[in-house]
Amino acid sequence: MNPMDIGLARTFLEVAATGSFVAAAERLHLTQTAVSARIRLLEDQLGRRLFVRNKAGARLTASGERFVAHATTLVQVWERARQHVALPPGIEEGVSVGSEPSLWHPLLADWLIWMHRVCPEIALRAEVDSAQRLLDAVQGGALDLAVLYNPPQRPGLVAELLAEERLVMVTTDPEGRLDRTRYVSVDWGPAFAANYEAAFPELAHAPVSISLGPLALTYLLAVGGAGYFRIGVARPFLADGRLRLVEGAPEFSHSAHAVYAPQRENETLARVRGGLRLVAAEEEGRRDSGVHLPD
Repeated sequence: MNPMDIGLARTFLEVAATGSFVAAAERLHLTQTAVSARIRLLEDQLGRRLFVRNKAGARLTASGERFVAHATTLVQVWERARQHVALPPGIEEGVSVGSEPSLWHPLLADWLIWMHRVCPEIALRAEVDSAQRLLDAVQGGALDLAVLYNPPQRPGLVAELLAEERLVMVTTDPEGRLDRTRYVSVDWGPAFAANYEAAFPELAHAPVSISLGPLALTYLLAVGGAGYFRIGVARPFLADGRLRLVEGAPEFSHSAHAVYAPQRENETLARVRGGLRLVAAEEEGRRDSGVHLPD
């Protein structure tokens, strides 16, 4: 396996993921000319055109679509070989897992502790990043698995449900009323945004918008207002009366998934996913033992 071939495969996957030679160049820290040269060389080696270039960017040809799985496997095998030969003495295997910022605590943290207790012979690498970058890393072979909320579908990747979560609208108003002038908008991803805008078109332009849930909740508890938050996080504040459920407000699904490439399936990855499912179930059990909320 030639490192140059790996570079060509990585470049191909970046262009395929972004639909743009310019965006791929930015992510790879290369010039657009270098990216174009790599794709031309790969097309020459394969004897097939992989992309149709146009003003909107680049889209895969039929041959390019078929090559995605092979390029992914090529990169993944190389990454696995590179990591395996670098393992310290006493370590049999290694695994790399990433999660969104809002999922590192407690799920990823508890999983790391579980792995230390149950699988000490497995080397661990954990990363926290945006959903888009994590998906790209899994697809490109840089990560074995990513834990994400409501991940979009990606060719060659499987999203396995870990835990079902709900987003509920809460308020600091003692009567549970919604004051539209004090609504705090939180970025819970595109699926939530579409459902939320359909349910509350009048709240499309909130006076305060915050991309990170924990930061938004800290703000809300300090200055007052209303917003959508994960029920597991809001539950203690509902129990002590600092928050109230907004009556009649719809709830939205916000489930955590483990995303991985099925071609990478092996005993280690199966143990990792089993540990994540176990930790997620334990976390759900702790939540359910708290304050009762209507179903």
